[in-house]
Amino acid sequence: MTADTTREAAAAADAADPLAAFRSQFVLEETGPIYLDGNSLGRMPTATAAALSAVVAEWGRELIAGWDRGWLALPGAVGDEIAPLLGASPGEVVVSDSTTVNLYKCAVAALDAAPDRRVIVAERGDFPTLGYVLQGIAAARGLELRLVDADRREGLSTDVLEEALGDDVGLCCLSAVDYRSGARLDLAAVAAACRRVGALLLLDASHGAGAIALDLPGAGVDLAVGCSYKYLNGGPGSPAWLYVPNRIQDRLRPPIWGWWGRRDMFAMEPDYDPAPGATRFLAGTAAVLGLTAVRSGVAPLVAAGMAAIEAKTRGLVALLAALVDQRLAPLGARLASPADPTRRGGHLAVSHPHAAAVCAAAADSGLVVADFRRPDLIRLAPVALYTRFVDVVDAVDRLASVLAGFAPGGRAPVGLS
Repeated sequence: MTADTTREAAAAADAADPLAAFRSQFVLEETGPIYLDGNSLGRMPTATAAALSAVVAEWGRELIAGWDRGWLALPGAVGDEIAPLLGASPGEVVVSDSTTVNLYKCAVAALDAAPDRRVIVAERGDFPTLGYVLQGIAAARGLELRLVDADRREGLSTDVLEEALGDDVGLCCLSAVDYRSGARLDLAAVAAACRRVGALLLLDASHGAGAIALDLPGAGVDLAVGCSYKYLNGGPGSPAWLYVPNRIQDRLRPPIWGWWGRRDMFAMEPDYDPAPGATRFLAGTAAVLGLTAVRSGVAPLVAAGMAAIEAKTRGLVALLAALVDQRLAPLGARLASPADPTRRGGHLAVSHPHAAAVCAAAADSGLVVADFRRPDLIRLAPVALYTRFVDVVDAVDRLASVLAGFAPGGRAPVGLS
Protein backbone atom coordinates (compact mmCIF):
# COMPACT_ATOMS: atom_id res chain seq x y z
CA MET A 1 0.00 0.00 0.00
CA THR A 2 1.41 3.42 -0.95
CA ALA A 3 1.27 6.64 1.04
CA ASP A 4 -1.93 7.54 -0.83
CA THR A 5 -4.70 7.23 1.74
CA THR A 6 -7.64 8.11 -0.49
CA ARG A 7 -10.54 5.74 -0.92
CA GLU A 8 -9.73 5.52 -4.61
CA ALA A 9 -6.23 4.24 -3.82
CA ALA A 10 -7.73 1.76 -1.35
CA ALA A 11 -10.14 0.48 -3.99
CA ALA A 12 -7.24 0.01 -6.38
CA ALA A 13 -5.34 -1.94 -3.73
CA ASP A 14 -8.39 -4.17 -3.25
CA ALA A 15 -8.64 -4.79 -6.98
CA ALA A 16 -5.02 -5.95 -7.01
CA ASP A 17 -5.26 -7.93 -3.77
CA PRO A 18 -4.23 -11.59 -4.31
CA LEU A 19 -6.23 -12.56 -1.21
CA ALA A 20 -9.47 -10.83 -2.24
CA ALA A 21 -11.25 -14.09 -3.11
CA PHE A 22 -10.91 -15.37 0.47
CA ARG A 23 -13.39 -12.76 1.71
CA SER A 24 -16.25 -14.79 0.26
CA GLN A 25 -15.23 -17.72 2.46
CA PHE A 26 -16.45 -15.92 5.59
CA VAL A 27 -19.88 -15.05 6.91
CA LEU A 28 -20.30 -11.30 6.35
CA GLU A 29 -22.94 -8.62 6.88
CA GLU A 30 -22.19 -6.18 4.09
CA THR A 31 -24.62 -3.55 5.42
CA GLY A 32 -23.58 -3.86 9.05
CA PRO A 33 -20.81 -2.17 11.03
CA ILE A 34 -17.22 -2.57 9.90
CA TYR A 35 -15.72 -5.35 12.01
CA LEU A 36 -12.24 -4.56 13.35
CA ASP A 37 -12.23 -6.92 16.32
CA GLY A 38 -10.86 -10.11 14.75
CA ASN A 39 -8.07 -10.12 17.33
CA SER A 40 -10.75 -10.91 19.92
CA LEU A 41 -13.00 -13.22 17.90
CA GLY A 42 -12.51 -14.06 14.24
CA ARG A 43 -15.35 -14.21 11.74
CA MET A 44 -16.98 -17.57 11.05
CA PRO A 45 -15.90 -19.30 7.83
CA THR A 46 -18.79 -20.25 5.55
CA ALA A 47 -17.58 -23.87 5.64
CA THR A 48 -17.88 -24.18 9.42
CA ALA A 49 -21.63 -24.73 9.70
CA ALA A 50 -21.62 -27.54 7.13
CA ALA A 51 -18.57 -29.17 8.73
CA LEU A 52 -20.21 -29.13 12.16
CA SER A 53 -23.48 -30.44 10.74
CA ALA A 54 -21.61 -33.32 9.14
CA VAL A 55 -19.97 -34.27 12.45
CA VAL A 56 -23.29 -34.00 14.28
CA ALA A 57 -24.84 -36.31 11.70
CA GLU A 58 -21.87 -38.66 12.04
CA TRP A 59 -22.35 -38.71 15.80
CA GLY A 60 -26.00 -39.60 15.38
CA ARG A 61 -25.25 -42.24 12.80
CA GLU A 62 -21.98 -43.79 13.96
CA LEU A 63 -22.07 -43.23 17.73
CA ILE A 64 -18.98 -44.81 19.31
CA ALA A 65 -17.64 -45.96 15.94
CA GLY A 66 -16.86 -42.34 15.14
CA TRP A 67 -13.74 -42.51 17.27
CA ASP A 68 -12.24 -45.22 15.07
CA ARG A 69 -13.29 -43.40 11.90
CA GLY A 70 -11.17 -40.35 12.58
CA TRP A 71 -12.09 -38.58 15.80
CA LEU A 72 -9.20 -40.08 17.77
CA ALA A 73 -6.63 -38.54 15.45
CA LEU A 74 -8.08 -35.01 15.46
CA PRO A 75 -5.85 -33.33 18.11
CA GLY A 76 -2.69 -34.24 16.21
CA ALA A 77 -4.19 -33.95 12.72
CA VAL A 78 -5.52 -30.44 13.29
CA GLY A 79 -2.24 -29.58 15.02
CA ASP A 80 -0.38 -30.63 11.88
CA GLU A 81 -2.63 -28.31 9.87
CA ILE A 82 -1.80 -25.40 12.19
CA ALA A 83 1.93 -26.20 12.13
CA PRO A 84 2.71 -24.40 8.81
CA LEU A 85 1.30 -21.19 10.26
CA LEU A 86 4.02 -21.40 12.94
CA GLY A 87 6.85 -22.69 10.76
CA ALA A 88 6.59 -25.98 12.67
CA SER A 89 6.82 -29.58 11.49
CA PRO A 90 4.29 -32.42 11.74
CA GLY A 91 4.16 -33.87 15.24
CA GLU A 92 5.14 -30.61 16.93
CA VAL A 93 1.67 -29.09 17.44
CA VAL A 94 -1.43 -30.53 19.11
CA VAL A 95 -4.83 -28.97 19.75
CA SER A 96 -6.47 -29.42 23.14
CA ASP A 97 -7.79 -27.71 26.25
CA SER A 98 -7.57 -23.92 26.66
CA THR A 99 -4.65 -21.53 26.30
CA THR A 100 -4.50 -21.24 30.09
CA VAL A 101 -4.28 -25.00 30.64
CA ASN A 102 -1.70 -25.40 27.89
CA LEU A 103 0.33 -22.55 29.33
CA TYR A 104 0.34 -24.29 32.70
CA LYS A 105 1.33 -27.64 31.20
CA CYS A 106 4.22 -26.17 29.21
CA ALA A 107 5.46 -23.92 32.03
CA VAL A 108 5.58 -26.70 34.60
CA ALA A 109 7.21 -29.13 32.16
CA ALA A 110 9.90 -26.55 31.41
CA LEU A 111 10.56 -25.87 35.09
CA ASP A 112 10.68 -29.59 35.90
CA ALA A 113 13.40 -29.97 33.26
CA ALA A 114 15.62 -27.59 35.27
CA PRO A 115 14.76 -28.20 38.95
CA ASP A 116 17.77 -26.29 40.29
CA ARG A 117 16.64 -23.03 38.67
CA ARG A 118 14.30 -21.08 40.92
CA VAL A 119 13.29 -18.03 38.86
CA ILE A 120 10.59 -17.36 36.27
CA VAL A 121 10.87 -14.18 34.18
CA ALA A 122 7.76 -12.53 32.71
CA GLU A 123 6.48 -9.10 31.65
CA ARG A 124 4.54 -7.21 34.30
CA GLY A 125 1.82 -5.86 32.03
CA ASP A 126 1.34 -8.94 29.86
CA PHE A 127 -2.07 -10.49 29.29
CA PRO A 128 -3.40 -11.26 32.80
CA THR A 129 -3.75 -15.02 32.33
CA LEU A 130 0.01 -15.36 31.92
CA GLY A 131 0.59 -13.56 35.20
CA TYR A 132 -2.07 -15.52 37.05
CA VAL A 133 -0.75 -18.91 35.91
CA LEU A 134 2.86 -18.01 36.67
CA GLN A 135 1.94 -16.53 40.06
CA GLY A 136 0.18 -19.76 40.95
CA ILE A 137 3.11 -21.91 39.88
CA ALA A 138 5.60 -19.71 41.75
CA ALA A 139 3.49 -19.75 44.91
CA ALA A 140 3.02 -23.52 44.83
CA ARG A 141 6.74 -24.20 44.30
CA GLY A 142 8.34 -21.41 46.28
CA LEU A 143 9.85 -19.84 43.15
CA GLU A 144 10.66 -16.22 42.38
CA LEU A 145 8.55 -14.55 39.70
CA ARG A 146 10.81 -11.80 38.34
CA LEU A 147 8.85 -9.20 36.40
CA VAL A 148 10.18 -6.81 33.76
CA ASP A 149 8.49 -3.70 32.41
CA ALA A 150 7.71 -3.06 28.76
CA ASP A 151 7.30 0.29 27.08
CA ARG A 152 3.57 0.86 26.70
CA ARG A 153 3.86 1.70 23.00
CA GLU A 154 7.03 -0.02 21.79
CA GLY A 155 6.72 -3.26 23.75
CA LEU A 156 9.43 -5.18 25.57
CA SER A 157 13.04 -4.27 24.86
CA THR A 158 15.49 -7.15 24.60
CA ASP A 159 18.00 -5.07 26.57
CA VAL A 160 15.54 -4.74 29.47
CA LEU A 161 14.86 -8.47 29.37
CA GLU A 162 18.55 -9.38 29.39
CA GLU A 163 19.05 -7.46 32.63
CA ALA A 164 16.59 -9.83 34.32
CA LEU A 165 18.02 -13.04 32.86
CA GLY A 166 20.67 -15.06 34.65
CA ASP A 167 21.74 -18.62 35.32
CA ASP A 168 19.07 -18.85 38.04
CA VAL A 169 16.26 -18.51 35.46
CA GLY A 170 14.53 -21.69 34.38
CA LEU A 171 11.70 -20.21 32.34
CA CYS A 172 11.00 -16.98 30.48
CA CYS A 173 7.34 -16.57 29.49
CA LEU A 174 6.31 -13.76 27.12
CA SER A 175 3.80 -12.87 24.39
CA ALA A 176 4.74 -12.79 20.71
CA VAL A 177 2.56 -9.72 20.18
CA ASP A 178 1.64 -7.26 22.94
CA TYR A 179 -2.12 -7.54 23.41
CA ARG A 180 -2.35 -3.82 24.12
CA SER A 181 -0.14 -2.00 21.61
CA GLY A 182 0.30 -4.75 19.03
CA ALA A 183 4.09 -4.48 19.38
CA ARG A 184 5.97 -7.53 18.08
CA LEU A 185 8.56 -9.24 20.21
CA ASP A 186 11.95 -9.75 18.56
CA LEU A 187 11.65 -13.52 18.79
CA ALA A 188 15.13 -14.41 17.56
CA ALA A 189 16.84 -11.91 19.87
CA VAL A 190 14.77 -12.94 22.90
CA ALA A 191 15.29 -16.65 22.23
CA ALA A 192 19.04 -16.09 21.87
CA ALA A 193 19.15 -14.18 25.16
CA CYS A 194 17.34 -17.02 26.93
CA ARG A 195 19.59 -19.60 25.33
CA ARG A 196 22.72 -17.80 26.54
CA VAL A 197 21.68 -18.31 30.16
CA GLY A 198 20.17 -21.76 29.64
CA ALA A 199 16.54 -20.73 30.22
CA LEU A 200 13.64 -22.10 28.19
CA LEU A 201 11.42 -19.60 26.34
CA LEU A 202 7.65 -20.15 26.44
CA LEU A 203 5.67 -17.96 24.09
CA ASP A 204 2.00 -17.03 24.04
CA ALA A 205 1.30 -16.47 20.34
CA SER A 206 -2.44 -15.91 20.62
CA HIS A 207 -2.21 -12.43 19.10
CA GLY A 208 0.27 -13.47 16.43
CA ALA A 209 -0.65 -16.85 14.95
CA GLY A 210 -2.68 -16.40 11.78
CA ALA A 211 -1.96 -12.67 11.49
CA ILE A 212 1.82 -12.57 11.05
CA ALA A 213 4.34 -15.09 9.81
CA LEU A 214 5.91 -16.92 12.74
CA ASP A 215 8.95 -19.16 12.33
CA LEU A 216 9.13 -20.59 15.81
CA PRO A 217 11.84 -23.18 15.04
CA GLY A 218 13.90 -20.67 13.08
CA ALA A 219 13.72 -18.14 15.91
CA GLY A 220 14.69 -20.79 18.47
CA VAL A 221 11.47 -20.65 20.49
CA ASP A 222 11.33 -23.60 22.90
CA LEU A 223 7.59 -23.80 23.63
CA ALA A 224 4.50 -21.94 22.50
CA VAL A 225 0.76 -21.87 23.11
CA GLY A 226 -2.12 -19.99 21.57
CA CYS A 227 -5.87 -19.77 21.18
CA SER A 228 -7.77 -20.65 18.02
CA TYR A 229 -10.69 -18.22 18.19
CA LYS A 230 -8.90 -15.05 17.10
CA TYR A 231 -7.07 -15.08 13.78
CA LEU A 232 -7.55 -18.87 13.39
CA ASN A 233 -11.34 -18.37 13.24
CA GLY A 234 -12.18 -21.46 15.29
CA GLY A 235 -15.17 -19.91 17.05
CA PRO A 236 -15.94 -18.92 20.65
CA GLY A 237 -14.36 -21.32 23.14
CA SER A 238 -12.62 -23.37 20.48
CA PRO A 239 -9.72 -25.49 21.80
CA ALA A 240 -6.23 -24.05 21.97
CA TRP A 241 -2.96 -25.33 20.54
CA LEU A 242 0.51 -25.93 21.93
CA TYR A 243 3.90 -26.30 20.24
CA VAL A 244 6.70 -28.52 21.48
CA PRO A 245 9.60 -28.86 18.99
CA ASN A 246 11.11 -32.22 18.18
CA ARG A 247 14.47 -31.18 19.66
CA ILE A 248 13.16 -31.05 23.26
CA GLN A 249 10.12 -33.37 23.25
CA ASP A 250 11.95 -36.22 24.96
CA ARG A 251 13.26 -33.90 27.70
CA LEU A 252 9.84 -32.80 28.84
CA ARG A 253 7.06 -34.51 30.76
CA PRO A 254 3.74 -32.76 31.12
CA PRO A 255 2.45 -32.21 34.67
CA ILE A 256 -0.96 -33.68 33.83
CA TRP A 257 -0.56 -37.37 33.04
CA GLY A 258 -3.71 -38.06 31.07
CA TRP A 259 -4.98 -41.10 29.24
CA TRP A 260 -4.80 -39.31 25.89
CA GLY A 261 -1.15 -38.49 26.45
CA ARG A 262 -0.08 -42.08 27.07
CA ARG A 263 1.66 -44.30 24.59
CA ASP A 264 -0.80 -46.94 23.28
CA MET A 265 -3.69 -45.50 25.27
CA PHE A 266 -5.95 -48.49 24.65
CA ALA A 267 -3.48 -50.88 26.27
CA MET A 268 -5.07 -49.69 29.54
CA GLU A 269 -1.83 -50.19 31.44
CA PRO A 270 -1.78 -48.91 35.03
CA ASP A 271 1.49 -46.96 34.73
CA TYR A 272 1.97 -43.80 32.72
CA ASP A 273 4.29 -43.99 29.71
CA PRO A 274 4.34 -40.72 27.73
CA ALA A 275 3.42 -40.87 24.07
CA PRO A 276 6.05 -39.78 21.57
CA GLY A 277 6.03 -36.25 20.24
CA ALA A 278 3.83 -33.39 21.34
CA THR A 279 0.97 -35.87 21.79
CA ARG A 280 2.22 -36.50 25.34
CA PHE A 281 0.83 -33.09 26.27
CA LEU A 282 -2.74 -34.21 25.60
CA ALA A 283 -4.74 -34.98 28.71
CA GLY A 284 -8.47 -35.64 28.37
CA THR A 285 -10.90 -36.58 25.64
CA ALA A 286 -10.71 -34.56 22.45
CA ALA A 287 -13.40 -31.91 21.83
CA VAL A 288 -14.52 -33.22 18.44
CA LEU A 289 -16.94 -30.42 17.56
CA GLY A 290 -14.47 -27.75 18.60
CA LEU A 291 -11.65 -29.38 16.66
CA THR A 292 -13.86 -29.58 13.59
CA ALA A 293 -14.54 -25.84 13.79
CA VAL A 294 -10.82 -25.10 14.20
CA ARG A 295 -10.05 -27.18 11.12
CA SER A 296 -12.51 -25.09 9.08
CA GLY A 297 -11.04 -21.89 10.45
CA VAL A 298 -7.45 -22.82 9.67
CA ALA A 299 -8.05 -24.10 6.13
CA PRO A 300 -8.27 -20.66 4.44
CA LEU A 301 -5.11 -19.51 6.23
CA VAL A 302 -3.17 -22.52 5.02
CA ALA A 303 -4.48 -22.04 1.48
CA ALA A 304 -3.52 -18.35 1.46
CA GLY A 305 -0.08 -18.86 3.03
CA MET A 306 1.36 -16.81 5.86
CA ALA A 307 3.74 -14.80 3.65
CA ALA A 308 0.82 -13.36 1.68
CA ILE A 309 -1.24 -12.88 4.84
CA GLU A 310 1.54 -11.00 6.62
CA ALA A 311 2.12 -8.80 3.55
CA LYS A 312 -1.53 -7.75 3.48
CA THR A 313 -1.71 -7.41 7.26
CA ARG A 314 1.22 -5.03 7.16
CA GLY A 315 -0.41 -3.02 4.38
CA LEU A 316 -3.75 -2.78 6.16
CA VAL A 317 -2.18 -1.74 9.46
CA ALA A 318 0.09 0.79 7.72
CA LEU A 319 -2.89 2.38 5.99
CA LEU A 320 -4.76 2.43 9.27
CA ALA A 321 -1.82 4.11 11.06
CA ALA A 322 -1.53 6.77 8.36
CA LEU A 323 -5.26 7.51 8.55
CA VAL A 324 -5.17 7.70 12.34
CA ASP A 325 -2.50 10.37 12.09
CA GLN A 326 -4.39 12.27 9.39
CA ARG A 327 -8.00 11.98 10.53
CA LEU A 328 -8.12 11.01 14.20
CA ALA A 329 -5.12 12.78 15.74
CA PRO A 330 -6.70 16.22 15.19
CA LEU A 331 -9.71 14.91 17.16
CA GLY A 332 -7.69 13.99 20.23
CA ALA A 333 -6.56 10.44 19.36
CA ARG A 334 -2.95 9.28 19.39
CA LEU A 335 -1.21 6.29 17.85
CA ALA A 336 -0.28 3.89 20.66
CA SER A 337 1.49 1.23 18.55
CA PRO A 338 5.10 1.21 17.31
CA ALA A 339 5.85 3.77 14.62
CA ASP A 340 8.07 1.24 12.82
CA PRO A 341 5.79 -0.96 10.63
CA THR A 342 8.10 -3.96 11.05
CA ARG A 343 7.51 -3.85 14.81
CA ARG A 344 3.72 -4.12 14.55
CA GLY A 345 1.58 -7.22 14.72
CA GLY A 346 -1.94 -7.60 13.37
CA HIS A 347 -3.69 -4.81 15.26
CA LEU A 348 -3.21 -1.12 15.88
CA ALA A 349 -3.78 0.66 19.18
CA VAL A 350 -5.12 4.18 19.42
CA SER A 351 -5.32 6.09 22.69
CA HIS A 352 -8.07 8.56 23.53
CA PRO A 353 -9.24 9.86 26.91
CA HIS A 354 -12.79 8.65 26.16
CA ALA A 355 -11.78 5.37 24.52
CA ALA A 356 -14.40 3.25 26.29
CA ALA A 357 -17.24 5.60 25.35
CA VAL A 358 -15.94 5.91 21.78
CA CYS A 359 -15.94 2.13 21.29
CA ALA A 360 -19.41 1.84 22.77
CA ALA A 361 -20.79 4.70 20.65
CA ALA A 362 -19.25 3.33 17.45
CA ALA A 363 -20.78 -0.10 18.05
CA ASP A 364 -24.15 1.15 19.29
CA SER A 365 -24.46 3.39 16.22
CA GLY A 366 -23.78 0.44 13.90
CA LEU A 367 -20.62 2.05 12.56
CA VAL A 368 -17.53 0.14 13.69
CA VAL A 369 -16.90 -2.78 16.03
CA ALA A 370 -13.59 -2.07 17.77
CA ASP A 371 -12.21 -3.14 21.12
CA PHE A 372 -11.50 -1.19 24.30
CA ARG A 373 -8.65 -1.96 26.68
CA ARG A 374 -8.02 -0.08 29.91
CA PRO A 375 -7.20 2.61 30.54
CA ASP A 376 -7.57 4.46 27.23
CA LEU A 377 -6.90 2.15 24.25
CA ILE A 378 -9.00 1.46 21.18
CA ARG A 379 -7.72 -1.66 19.44
CA LEU A 380 -8.35 -1.93 15.69
CA ALA A 381 -7.66 -5.24 13.92
CA PRO A 382 -8.09 -5.42 10.15
CA VAL A 383 -7.85 -9.13 9.25
CA ALA A 384 -6.16 -9.97 5.96
CA LEU A 385 -8.58 -12.62 4.71
CA TYR A 386 -11.77 -10.63 5.11
CA THR A 387 -10.96 -6.93 5.64
CA ARG A 388 -10.61 -4.73 2.55
CA PHE A 389 -8.51 -1.59 2.24
CA VAL A 390 -11.69 0.41 1.62
CA ASP A 391 -13.04 -0.97 4.90
CA VAL A 392 -10.10 0.63 6.68
CA VAL A 393 -10.73 4.00 5.04
CA ASP A 394 -14.45 3.84 5.78
CA ALA A 395 -13.87 2.72 9.37
CA VAL A 396 -11.60 5.69 10.09
CA ASP A 397 -14.18 8.05 8.54
CA ARG A 398 -16.84 6.59 10.82
CA LEU A 399 -14.60 6.73 13.89
CA ALA A 400 -13.83 10.36 13.07
CA SER A 401 -17.54 11.10 13.19
CA VAL A 402 -17.73 9.45 16.61
CA LEU A 403 -14.68 11.27 17.96
CA ALA A 404 -16.07 14.58 16.74
CA GLY A 405 -18.95 14.06 19.13
CA PHE A 406 -16.54 14.07 22.06
CA ALA A 407 -14.99 17.39 21.08
CA PRO A 408 -16.33 20.59 22.68
CA GLY A 409 -19.67 21.31 21.08
CA GLY A 410 -19.64 17.97 19.27
CA ARG A 411 -22.71 16.05 18.26
CA ALA A 412 -23.43 12.35 18.68
CA PRO A 413 -22.66 10.17 15.62
CA VAL A 414 -25.43 9.19 13.23
CA GLY A 415 -25.83 5.42 12.85
CA LEU A 416 -26.29 3.37 9.73
CA SER A 417 -29.75 3.40 8.22
